[in-house]
Amino acid sequence: MDVRIDESWKAQLAEEFEKVYFQHLVKFIHEEYRSKKIFPPAKLIFNAFDHTPFDKVKVVILGQDPYHNDGQAHGLAFSVNEGVQVPPSLVNIYKEINQEFGTPIPQSGNLIRWADQGVLLLNATLTVEAHKAGSHQGRGWETFTDAAIRQLAKNGEHIVFMLWGSYAQKKTAFIDPNKHLILASPHPSPLSVHRGFLGNNHFKLANEYLESKGLTPIEW
Repeated sequence: MDVRIDESWKAQLAEEFEKVYFQHLVKFIHEEYRSKKIFPPAKLIFNAFDHTPFDKVKVVILGQDPYHNDGQAHGLAFSVNEGVQVPPSLVNIYKEINQEFGTPIPQSGNLIRWADQGVLLLNATLTVEAHKAGSHQGRGWETFTDAAIRQLAKNGEHIVFMLWGSYAQKKTAFIDPNKHLILASPHPSPLSVHRGFLGNNHFKLANEYLESKGLTPIEW
């Protein structure tokens, strides 16, 4: 498979690529792409790592699973390809940004503009079978993406971790709050958005933190 991943991440995750679990995962993924319809397209599996090099990461937004319907997933959490209807969770994210900054709500659900500014849009699981949500969970991806978060927490500086929902919030176990900013709230999905996602002020807080550390804020 022709997969692209930035060299900085290859260096940070070199040990993971050699581990037995990852070899098993690669074998499983190869077979899945060969025999089934899998999202995102194989070359975009590591798109989040490719668009946002390790040393450029300012913000981490953690998702759980890629979108599993046709034409949506392109390797960035919460993001969809140009021309695809904006999914409900992202609609709510846009609403929150609109409330915080008063900026117009974008028509496009493609978040490459964030990724290129240093927002790592990382799903815990990087692949999924078409129309089968969660079908690749528990196969090793979570170990790999946890390793990426650990490397950022350990070797990065002044990173904002946006942890939405109980699954993402488990990652606080290996992030030092004295070294990074942790922003936690309910998930933006329609099921939980009114329990505290709307009004969480995360995007303003992130920018204030980045500016306080002498870093350029994100244009949300």
